This record gives sequence, structure tokens and C-alpha cells, in this order.
Amino acid sequence: MKVAIYARYSSDNQRDASIADQLRICRLHAERQGWLIVEEYTDHAISGASLLRPGIQALISDATRGRFQLVLAEAMDRLSRDQEDIAGFFKRMAYSEVKLHTLSEGEVSHLHVGLKGTMNALFLKDLADKTRRGQRGRIEQGKVGGGNAYGYDVLRKVDGSGELARGERTINEQQAQVIRRIFRDYAGGKSAKRIAHELNRDGIAGPGGGDWGASTINGNPKRGNGILNNELYVGKLVWNRQRFIKDPDTGKRQARANPESEWVTQDVPELRIFDDTLWQAVKARQSGNRIERSDEGYADIRSINYRRRPKHLFSGLIKCGCCGSGYSMISADLLGCSTARNKGTCDNRNNIRRDRLEGRVLDALRHHLMEPSLFKEFCEEFTREMNRLRMEGRASIDAAEAELKRIERELDKIMDLYLKDAMSIETVKQRSHKLEARKNELTRFLRDAEEPPPLLHPNMATHYRTQVEGLYSALRDDSHGQRIDAAEQIRSLMKEIVLTPTDGQLQIEVRGDLAGILTLSAQTKNPAAFATGSQLKMVAGAGFEPAAFRL
Repeated sequence: MKVAIYARYSSDNQRDASIADQLRICRLHAERQGWLIVEEYTDHAISGASLLRPGIQALISDATRGRFQLVLAEAMDRLSRDQEDIAGFFKRMAYSEVKLHTLSEGEVSHLHVGLKGTMNALFLKDLADKTRRGQRGRIEQGKVGGGNAYGYDVLRKVDGSGELARGERTINEQQAQVIRRIFRDYAGGKSAKRIAHELNRDGIAGPGGGDWGASTINGNPKRGNGILNNELYVGKLVWNRQRFIKDPDTGKRQARANPESEWVTQDVPELRIFDDTLWQAVKARQSGNRIERSDEGYADIRSINYRRRPKHLFSGLIKCGCCGSGYSMISADLLGCSTARNKGTCDNRNNIRRDRLEGRVLDALRHHLMEPSLFKEFCEEFTREMNRLRMEGRASIDAAEAELKRIERELDKIMDLYLKDAMSIETVKQRSHKLEARKNELTRFLRDAEEPPPLLHPNMATHYRTQVEGLYSALRDDSHGQRIDAAEQIRSLMKEIVLTPTDGQLQIEVRGDLAGILTLSAQTKNPAAFATGSQLKMVAGAGFEPAAFRL
């Protein structure tokens, strides 16, 4: 019987020794039963409320490939505490003909899944209720119930019972000065972008040690996050603004706002950093900047753009070659580096007109990207290289498959010798461990191995030129639908457009996906046929080099 062992512990408050203890007692049980342990899977400091754990996912993946016939764990709650997840895990294992066995429950059946799954789910709910009860108790004592905020330090001291006091905070005076500066500057008329720019210019580290940004300062007034919305700075502790609900599809927590009637507020004057006058001045300015909505919930379209489509042809694709951030509209016609404008940490101050950039890129796509003479040379070299890769790749795959079969035979021989008492359990473990490690390595290689991309047809350059010319004409068509479709197809040919200052001007470098060009050129109805070429970058210029074309 080939067996896989799984072990897990939930939080950072527990120790890695918990994993070692679980594995040890499971190994002893497997030895007593005469089972062969082929793999051990672990998850450290991860809750059992979700199956989105690397260890359990690897176990499920290997089970589907028939690596073992039984999963052994200390108890069912080590596998999962969620009713839906444990039932789904049980069904997957049953489909793969893998049995579940725990030291607490024995062989797991449908009855165990129903009863223990319900008990584990109730345990999670009870744990959450107790946690919130403890947090509320600390809030009513004037202590912080959650994480630490910028401007404060966690105060570590022992209470009268000899335990570590939780929720104690003290003002960090250096950070408090920064907070007062932010509030004074904002009340004085400076924007959050300008404040962030000046803080970064002065070398002041933001929360977490990173750079300041406008969103760090503005935050979300409804959720009470962001520097300008933290009421703790005026000595008011607000708790239970929001609750978290787990998304059943992704397993991730989603925040939901609680009604104001459920908020818990406590005065903590010892944590006040500035007076109410400055706070009210900031709130008044925020109210004046708020976007007004109609009774139907619609915002003023002149204030904010809610459309999902890119506003301009290359929106979101243009990057700064110095810092890697995006280029955005800094006026009605000019594009500039967002980081240089918003944070001041980038020295790229070169701007470019949007219409000039679009014209240069479109002209390169039409006339320079795939010159027939250059493309013919590229096709020949591409064909030779793909043939070489195909032969090398196929040889490597064949060799790996042959070695994998040899390892399987070796493992079977070792097991036979052990059953005949011709080999000790220590020798079996030593030799099997090395073979299993090599087997895992070969399995990963075969799983990730890909066939080389298809060969190119020499006439693809002509097809490409025809298609792009048609798209260019469609961009200037009066039909709105045709313009949108053409813009989307042209955007699909590009990964990014990088603008780098060189000798006082901007060098334009367009990086794209060869798979998109091949699909467009071949006029195929099955774009997936060229998906394997997606790792090759499109290029053009002096010699169609494997990099990017520059304008």
C-alpha cells in the first residue's frame, strides 16, 4: 500500500514542531500497518478554512496521477475545517481511488465527512465569535483591537496576571510630526499627490517603509482607511466598520461595510495627535472634493470616467523606461511618467504628444515591422532554430520517460526485497528517498515540457501587411463598432510601449507577442494553434533582431 502523509498547523502562534510531531506518529502507524510512505505533504501556519494551500494542492494533484493509494493524517481537521471543502476533497480522492485514513477516525467514510465536517465548521464559527468578543473587550478598555496604524508603536508590557498585554499603543513622535504635516498641508490646499511628492523628495519613509502615494494619504473615507480618515489621530477609536466574508469560489476574504449603528466607538485621549479644529478643516475640504451622484446613483461623467474600454488607443500599454511605471495623460494632449508626476521619485520629465506617439507606432506596424525581405530571412532562421529545438526537446523527453520507467522498476524491486526480508527498512527508506526525489524531478520536467512552436510560412509577411493596413483603415472608419474592433486587434499585438529618454528626446520601444502576429498573419480560425509561440517576442528594425523594434 503506497501512502502519502499530510500534516498542517494553523497559526504563527503554534510551532513547526507540531508538523514534526504529526509526521512522526503517522510514520509509526504506517510502519505498523506495513505501508510504504511515498511522499509527505505539509502546510505551515495556514488555516484549514480553505483548500488554497500549496501542500494540499500538491497532494490532490499527485493523487490524480496515481502516485499513492491512501492519504494518512492525524485527524480530519488537518485536511480541512470547511464542510464544502472536506466533502469535495473526499469526492476527489474517491474518484482517484485513493482512501482517506486518520489516526483519530480510522478509515474515513461518508458518515465521517458529514458529521466531522459539520463539527469543524461549527468550530470555525465559534472561534471567530470568540475572537471578535475578545477584540470588543479590548476596545471597551480603550485598547486597539486590530493591527497597528502609522503614527503609533506597539507597547509591549506584562499585565498584573503575568501575561503579555494586548492592544496597548503609544505615540511615535517622529511619525506623529509627519501626520500633522500631512493634515496641515491638505487643509492648506495642497493635493494628496503633491504632499506625497514632497514627502518622497524629503526622504521620509511611508507606512511599511515604502514610498508615499496619493492613495496612501486619501484612502477610502467610507471604510475609514488612509491617513486622512483615521479617527485615532483625534483620540477616537472606531471598531467594527466592516466585516469580512470568504468568497466561496476564490477562498479570498472580501470586505463588507457594516451599518454605522453597529460601530463601536471609544475615546482614547492619550492617543490624540492633533486637535479637532484641524480634523474638521480636512473633513470640510474632503466634502468639497466629493463627486456628487444623482438620485439614480450616476456620477458626473465630466468628473470621472466609468467606461471599461481604454480611453485612447494605447492606454495602459505605455511604460517609463527609467522606473517601469505607466505613462498617463498630464494634460489634454501630453503623456508623462506617472511616478515622476505623482511621487517625484523618477527623473524622467520628458513628455510626448499622444497623437504623435500613436502615429509613430502605427506607422512602424504598417511599414517597418515585417518587411518582406527581412521576414524571409527571419523565417529561414526561425525554421532552422525550431527544427533544432524540436529534435533536442524530443530527445530529452524520450530520455526522461525511459529513466522514469527504470525508476518505477527499481522501486518495485526494492519493495519485493523488503517483503522477502532481504532488505532492512532503513535501507529501503534510504534508497527509495533518492529514487523518489529523482522521480519527482523527472515528473515535473515532463509536465512542463512543451512542443516547439509551428513553422512559419514565407508569405506571412504579406498577409500581415494586408491585415494591418485594413485595421489602420478601420480606425478611421465612421462606424464606431469597426473602430473599436480594430483598436482591440492592434492592442493585442503589443505587450507594452517603453519610452526612454535619450539625448533629450524619447526613444520609443515597442514590445509585442509573436503569437498575435502569427495569428493575424495566418488568418486562422483557430488562434490557439499558435499559442505555443507566445513566449517569443515580436521584433523589427535593422535586422529583425530578437528584442524589440525602436522608433
